[in-house]
Amino acid sequence: MKHSSLTFSSGGLIVALAVTGSLLWRSAPDAAERATLVPPPAVDVPADTDSPSIAVLAGGCFWGVQGVFQHVNGVTSAVSGYAGGSKRDAEYEIVGSGLTGHAESVEVTYDPRQITYGQLLQIFFSVAHDPTQLNRQGPDFGTQYRSAIFPRDQEQQNVARAYIAQLDGAHAFKHRIVTKIEMGRGFYPAEGYHQDFLERNPTYPYIAINDMPKLGELKRVFPERYRATPALVMATRPTR
Repeated sequence: MKHSSLTFSSGGLIVALAVTGSLLWRSAPDAAERATLVPPPAVDVPADTDSPSIAVLAGGCFWGVQGVFQHVNGVTSAVSGYAGGSKRDAEYEIVGSGLTGHAESVEVTYDPRQITYGQLLQIFFSVAHDPTQLNRQGPDFGTQYRSAIFPRDQEQQNVARAYIAQLDGAHAFKHRIVTKIEMGRGFYPAEGYHQDFLERNPTYPYIAINDMPKLGELKRVFPERYRATPALVMATRPTR
């Protein structure tokens, strides 16, 4: 995600070139992953509280993951940040080295009366990212872009483990899920300029190519879960 970019049009097809360190990548809208609708979890956290609950998820660049969950009914907040490493290393430029243990993550606050933890994981696996890619998503490579779930308690951990086993057992994907389950990790919000990035920059080449299609897939695959008005972090909502 840390890159400079150049766009041009060829026969109506927008192509983006970006440099990530020494890596040169090329992507196009039709290269975006289509959603893989997976079955709901057989084991879930019961909705037995009126209090907001939190899920922390990592699935590549946090811009897109945040953007997806901001458009999910029942989600009251989705904050981009870092999880898996220490507080002192929770800075974008340091995390980008891939040596901190952090993954770009999103802290999702939700109303369990409207959506369950397991249902959030269903969207995570179906739409937000490809859980079979090891330490990469789309054009981004490195452990900071790994697929990971950071359970807040034993119950969430049990649900996540059971769900991954369920999906692998059902061969929901062509390849096995590589998502890591990492307990006992803190979450640290990212810098302000990363928050609501998709909503503020829908035509930014990286977003337009890699992340905006995910919103279309969320609306297509989970129409009852989709909300048109996002749950924004910043106080001032951008105009679209």
